[in-house]
Amino acid sequence: MIALGGFLSLVVAAVGAAWLTVAGLRRVTTGEGASDALRLPVRLLLGGGIAAMGFLELGIVLHDYSIEYIASNTATETPFIFLLASGWAALEGSVLLWGLLVAVFAWLVYRTVSNGDGLGAGALGIIGAVALFWFGAMITVANPFRVCTAAAEVGCQASSWFPLASSVAPLNGLGPNALLQNHILMAIHPPMLYLGFVGMTAPFAFAISALLRGESGNGWLERTRRWSVLAWVFLTIGLILGGWWSYEVLGWGGYWAWDPVENGTLIPWLAATAFIHSSVIQRRRGMLQAWNIVLVISTFSLTILATFLTRSGVVFSVHAFSQSGIGPAILIFLAFVVLGSFALFAFRAHLVAQAPRVESLVSREGVFLLNNLLLAVWGLAILLGTLAPTVMEAINGNRVTVGRPFYDRITLPIVLVLLLAIGVGPIMPYRVASMKVVWTRLRSPMTAALIVGAGLVVIGVRSVPTIIAIILSSFIAAAITRLLWTRISQVAKTGIGMWGSFVRVVKNEPGFWGGQLSHLGVAIMAIGIAATTGLASQSTIELRVGESVPVEGYCITYDGPFERQDPHRVVRGIEVGILDASCSTRLKTLAPSTNVYKNSSTPIGTPSVYTTIVEDVYVRISAGSAENPVIDVFIFPVMWMVWLGGGVTSLGGVLSVVSRRSKRKVPIDA
Repeated sequence: MIALGGFLSLVVAAVGAAWLTVAGLRRVTTGEGASDALRLPVRLLLGGGIAAMGFLELGIVLHDYSIEYIASNTATETPFIFLLASGWAALEGSVLLWGLLVAVFAWLVYRTVSNGDGLGAGALGIIGAVALFWFGAMITVANPFRVCTAAAEVGCQASSWFPLASSVAPLNGLGPNALLQNHILMAIHPPMLYLGFVGMTAPFAFAISALLRGESGNGWLERTRRWSVLAWVFLTIGLILGGWWSYEVLGWGGYWAWDPVENGTLIPWLAATAFIHSSVIQRRRGMLQAWNIVLVISTFSLTILATFLTRSGVVFSVHAFSQSGIGPAILIFLAFVVLGSFALFAFRAHLVAQAPRVESLVSREGVFLLNNLLLAVWGLAILLGTLAPTVMEAINGNRVTVGRPFYDRITLPIVLVLLLAIGVGPIMPYRVASMKVVWTRLRSPMTAALIVGAGLVVIGVRSVPTIIAIILSSFIAAAITRLLWTRISQVAKTGIGMWGSFVRVVKNEPGFWGGQLSHLGVAIMAIGIAATTGLASQSTIELRVGESVPVEGYCITYDGPFERQDPHRVVRGIEVGILDASCSTRLKTLAPSTNVYKNSSTPIGTPSVYTTIVEDVYVRISAGSAENPVIDVFIFPVMWMVWLGGGVTSLGGVLSVVSRRSKRKVPIDA
């Protein structure tokens, strides 16, 4: 009955999505009765989505192995938190989560729509069309409620889409992918990314609705500001959690490998970042109207592309794509979105073609243009590098390799110039900047940054890219500090204390200062990335029980092997003592291990990390036996700054989302 209930819920959601599409687009011109007419289809869409996910999770918790998805992705011994996360860990479940989130966003957008709101009605019609694709895919090629018609010893051998087909239940399921039950972050990381991906549906929908209406100006942009930033925040959190998971779980000695799945999530983030910045210029100066529509269409399209890369198998082989049920469907949907959206934009381009031009490149607008250009070039280069192996394989059968050196070479110069732009932008006036004013505002931040650079040289840092990156990041922090201090000092002249002045300044422009907090987070993260890539070290050592080996100012002692039997895995590892250089004081005992999961013959290595404010000591097993292991010891300076910077960047976005527009009491160019 769970399979039947789940399948019928999908049908209800699809009916609601189709109804919402037709009803919304019919009212895109006048908006007549929009709120009343769209209430029921939105409720059907949301109710069907919630019910479908509820049925799937109920089946997972009850171990209903008569459902193929549950038999293939869960097991009786799977820990409860990973059991729940199995609901979105594999293809069909992730599509269901995507559809549910689209339904949630449809409901949230509906709450802002009133009778007579044609722009909002059209946006809901577009969101309904997106939801219809995902729920239609679930009913056909990605059904999470297929019933098992032939059981294997473990798992399901054959299945049927028909929910009333005669079903059998195997005694146990295969369990989740080993990598997906090795860390709690895998229960959180995918939903954060999906919230970011799906969140970009709302800005896209409002932009298309405005084009359908022939509406120019900032109306659609004002309606999407919070949606855009909210989606960007979730994408940021998802990227940081993904890097953290990679660092803590995969054991390859890093947090970003430039693999196609990582790239697929980074590219939409870059496009969304460009859109958020350029939308500021449109709201402030009426510029970049056409570019913003291009960016919002591109960002939404890239979220679909990221899903295609992740779920079709095409990044591993074109043959995997041809064997994928949903891969071709997503590709067709992507083509329809891209071609249809840009065709509509071309038809309406005359409405947004006339806009003010940049008066001077030495201005805040000029810096924003540079920011957008760099983000676009960076994203395009990563996209080409990601797709090149698949395209070449499809053309001539040979799969080329595009590895880390390519991405590092293109990223370094772009990021360095971006850091400079981040520091300079907020202190530049709009329109035209006097060089005297610019120099006055740049002088103290530049001095502080150069002092930091000199200090790095004095303490022995010799990596030029690392020094430059830290100098530029310090410049960002100093520029933000100077700007904030200037504003506080102006308000303090009215007789308010310094703390009261700080509160008033932030309250006057919470969105602006939220952006500056995000910039500060980027600077912190850039310092961490520069240090962990440019100043890291690696040592490979062979140990025997009781033996101590000096490594990079520490003493590594092998205490011995251990083995632990968990319900879902066997953990085999070693205990390694981290002592000070004199080998007299134990600082930490680390336990790197390999985990062997039931129904998986591939052991999963898990590193162990000792974190201090100065550096991380990262230990993994690389070879050898339990009595005589070979371990890799990595030293990553200030690794915590990568995670802190990501958190601060996200927090700045949150501040911008929750801020309310208020009358400025301090000039923005002060």
